[in-house]
Amino acid sequence: MNHSSNDRKTRQIILASSSPRRRELLASLGADFTVEPSGASEEVPGDWTPERIVEDLALRKAEWVMERRARSEGVIVGSDTIVVLDGAVLGKPKDAADAVRMLSLLSGREHRVYTGAACIDAASGRAEVSHRFTNVRMKELSERRIEDYVKSGEPMDKAGAYAIQGLGALLVESIEGDYFTVVGLPLALLGEMLEGFGVNLLPSNP
Repeated sequence: MNHSSNDRKTRQIILASSSPRRRELLASLGADFTVEPSGASEEVPGDWTPERIVEDLALRKAEWVMERRARSEGVIVGSDTIVVLDGAVLGKPKDAADAVRMLSLLSGREHRVYTGAACIDAASGRAEVSHRFTNVRMKELSERRIEDYVKSGEPMDKAGAYAIQGLGALLVESIEGDYFTVVGLPLALLGEMLEGFGVNLLPSNP
């Protein structure tokens, strides 16, 4: 009997996100999970700190799914990512011109990516929330390079108008911190949090 496969599938994870990037990251760990996208509002007061924004929105997304679930089992995971440059939050671009504006601001400079993670026990309602941040330095980007990247379509649903795990990797000079935080789900942090909810993604061998 293979204990390891049983040990790691004690509780199901419910990912409260429609992000294909977050789905891919969870799947890369062999996690047993389902996806239930959250419809929670992402509006926040303008004076909130980046830490508060990502933690509140991650928790809000998980709570939204929990309130609408028929079954009270498993662990619901919410996550939110923002890009911050000189204290200003760069969300997802409204259109191509907005994406060009954001990338022009980021060009040749360092910014910080914050990602919040929240876990809720669907049975008890117990919740935990935390965050990580990573510093990212962009290359000097010519207008042509920015326009070519925006025309690829990749920036349009990404915070800060780039995807480090896609073509956006060609724009990044260096990162200091956790790569997965930039993609949108800090896996080491999430793994620690899930262990506290009885989900061990690293199988224990007999």
